[in-house]
Amino acid sequence: MTLLHSFARTRGRRLGVATAAAGLLAALLAAGPVSATPDPGDRSAAPRGVSKSAQERAEAAIAAGDIPGQDEVVHSANIEHLTNIPKDALPGTNSDLAFQGRYAFAGNYDGFRIFDISNPKAPKTVAQVLCPGSQNDISVSGNLLFLSTDSSRSDNSCASTTQPATEKSSWEGMKVFDISDKKNPKYVAAVETACGSHTHTLVPEKKNVYVYVSSYSPSASFPDCQPPHDGISVIKVPRKAPQKAAVVNFPVLFPGEGPDGGGNPGAPTNPGVSKTTGCHDITVLPSKDLAAGACMGDGILFSIKDPEHPKVIDQVQDNVNFAFWHSATFNQTAKKVVFTDELGGGGAATCNAAIGPNRGADGIYDIVGKGDKSRLVFRGYYKIPRHQADTENCVAHNGSLIPVKGKDLMVQAWYQGGVSVWDFTDSTKPKEIAYFERGPLTTDTLTVGGSWSAYYYNGYIYSNDIAKGFDVLKLSDRRTAPAERIRLDELNTQTQPDYFD
Repeated sequence: MTLLHSFARTRGRRLGVATAAAGLLAALLAAGPVSATPDPGDRSAAPRGVSKSAQERAEAAIAAGDIPGQDEVVHSANIEHLTNIPKDALPGTNSDLAFQGRYAFAGNYDGFRIFDISNPKAPKTVAQVLCPGSQNDISVSGNLLFLSTDSSRSDNSCASTTQPATEKSSWEGMKVFDISDKKNPKYVAAVETACGSHTHTLVPEKKNVYVYVSSYSPSASFPDCQPPHDGISVIKVPRKAPQKAAVVNFPVLFPGEGPDGGGNPGAPTNPGVSKTTGCHDITVLPSKDLAAGACMGDGILFSIKDPEHPKVIDQVQDNVNFAFWHSATFNQTAKKVVFTDELGGGGAATCNAAIGPNRGADGIYDIVGKGDKSRLVFRGYYKIPRHQADTENCVAHNGSLIPVKGKDLMVQAWYQGGVSVWDFTDSTKPKEIAYFERGPLTTDTLTVGGSWSAYYYNGYIYSNDIAKGFDVLKLSDRRTAPAERIRLDELNTQTQPDYFD
């Protein structure tokens, strides 16, 4: 059941043990009925059965008040749930978010949706664009919108269908849209990249936008995705001629001998850790010429003084508690990086007592030293302090800073663990200060859902829920109140602004 305005009640949570080339086709949709069928090849995984005991534990935890009831909305007293906008013409998995002026741009495995958020209590759909290709990671810069395609497609059009990566003619990579008319985005360019584009990060300049493309999982059987692949694609996009966008470099971030490159070897050397074959996500802090990469089995810090030729400064691993380095966030002073571990790939129940507080969590690293001598030093872990049912996929996922000078505050998505606001001013003693979540989608199957991305933008928290749609939250807390005075014209969280410049 989809809820337009979910019933919410505030209560305490006991810590229970329950667990563009010629021929590009833009299939554009106004807010209304779908005129084409989204590709089932880009849908999220089907629900998986759970044991009878797991089902019983979930039901018992709901009855005891340890977790919210199925689809029930709960939150801390300092958060208000303003509204929920259900999915409409794009039924696929909701993914990332970007912001510009009064607009929010919401990625979806079937395309993207543009909201007018002038009134955060009542966002209005401006456009919905059908363009299947998981996972449609999204960002904006000026009049350009960028969309990642990380599934093998028959061609680069928005009418493409799934096609095996073993076929040379298959396409994956970056798509570029002109959004000067928000009601009528126009598909203007496509750039194929090795192993596709799982995520991407913008390094904007006046005349050009550089795009760092993160992708991974090569195979000798994939003509356009050969091992070891230990690098990223760098695309240069001229703002006035985006159709000339092209790959200008492929810097190898993990040089090494042999077919496996120089990143984390994974199992059997490091059991339970992903072998590094590229990066999952990169965050840049242009004001400091720095970037942090979450690269499967490795975390890296690198310089982007020359955006076409990024240079690695430091490389770290955590072979005890980190399974898959997923994303990175700098604090505002560039003295810390928060890395996330996507244990279970985002589809597993890892926020339970059995997994514990240090796995599927955030890792907080201080940056010690200066310039090319900077080093990442581990300080502590953060994980939401509420156990979830074994039918709820839950793990650290996408978030952003809440800009308060002198403090390190962050809002973050945890899939079905909901949205968490936390303080890591003391790197060794992080603590949660607010939360919002829904109860499990189901109590008899593990069904993927929950908040994919939760970001703070101009006084509000916006969350893109995989299954339930677009949520708007209002945080009212003296600790975060100074952030309400900060206003941005644009926000892509992987291109962190200098809030206090």
